[in-house]
Parts: sequence; structure tokens; C-alpha cells
Amino acid sequence: MAHTCGMDGAAGKPDRILVVLLGVIGVLVAVALAVVFLRGDPKPLDENSPAGVVQRYSAAVIDGDTATAGTYLTDEARDQCGEKFIGMPRPERVVLVDTNERAESATVTVSIVQSSEGGPFGPSEFESEDSFALAKTGGAWKIAAAPYTLLACTGTPARP
Repeated sequence: MAHTCGMDGAAGKPDRILVVLLGVIGVLVAVALAVVFLRGDPKPLDENSPAGVVQRYSAAVIDGDTATAGTYLTDEARDQCGEKFIGMPRPERVVLVDTNERAESATVTVSIVQSSEGGPFGPSEFESEDSFALAKTGGAWKIAAAPYTLLACTGTPARP
């Protein structure tokens, strides 16, 4: 009889290890999901830096706020926005890749993610890299040239 009790105890030990292991995995999954869903909006960059100007401009374009987006453009860049650029969907996300700042000019490279609804396999995403050209105007950074997909005068808002 004593021998049988020993076997039951040994047989129960792997079950406890499995339960603990599954519990740890469950906690890690919960933490990962919390990080992904609760991270919120990206941290605003310095509004007086080239990357900060591009961040605010891109957010305004994605939201369809062309009036705000226009405030970040040079006069020449704003004049390029005729009626010829209408109808393109706005990007879903813009991610900072690199900033090259000089005394009076800067280049900010971004990754632009666009998505489309159609297709035989459902929605799809397309990612490309492009650059903004910035110039210092009156002591402030202004966008002299924006990627075509992020022109303030193109398309419809990505977010309603």
C-alpha cells in the first residue's frame, strides 16, 4: 500500500509542472497583449526638430486635417497642392526611419504603410520608404517637399 502512494505522488508531480508552465505562458501572453494594446499614441517628438515637424504633419494628413498640415509646409510646397492630386487613399501609418539635419536643411526618411481592402485574399498592406525635404524658414523647420502619398491635398482621410 505504501508503495502505491509513492507512485501516485510521482504521477501528480508532472501534472503540477504542466499547470505551472501553462500558467506562466498565460501570464506572458497577457502581458504581451497589454503592451500592444495599451501603448497608446507615439511619444511626440520636439516640435522644433525636423522629425517633430514631419510627425505632426503626417498625423494631420492621416487624420484628413489639411488646414493643420498646411501650416507645416513652405509657401512653395503649399502652392504645389493644386486640384491635380485628389483621390488617393491616405497611409495608415508613418514610421520614422532616419533624420539628417544640416544648418538650413534636413531630410527625414520615413516608412509609409498603406492598406487596401480588396483582393482575393482580403486586405493587404504595402510598405515603402520615402523622404521629406525640410528647410529652415524664419528660424522654424518647414516641409519643402513631401512624399506623394503624404501630400496634404491628396485623397481621403484614413481615419473617419
